[in-house]
Amino acid sequence: MIIVHDIFVCKPGNASKVAKLFKEWADVLPKKNVHVMTDMTGQFHRVIIASNYDNLAAYEVETKNIGQTPKEKVVMEKFKDMNDMYVSGSREIYKVW
Repeated sequence: MIIVHDIFVCKPGNASKVAKLFKEWADVLPKKNVHVMTDMTGQFHRVIIASNYDNLAAYEVETKNIGQTPKEKVVMEKFKDMNDMYVSGSREIYKVW
């Protein structure tokens, strides 16, 4: 299994907005073990989206299919202005032993 963390460092005042967008997106996903987290320690204004996959191949399939269902398309439309809400981002992929 792998765990993927998509990390967004938001502009001040936008972390909760970004977290709400991702929470709405996570709620329409058909399966998933997706968690939307905000920081309590460390760097300020971070939103971390944590998701689990069986392997890298499964992760790759999922990323290709993001936003394909009608419900996801509606939510994804709300993300159109997200680039203005964050400063930087990164992705961390962990293998679970």
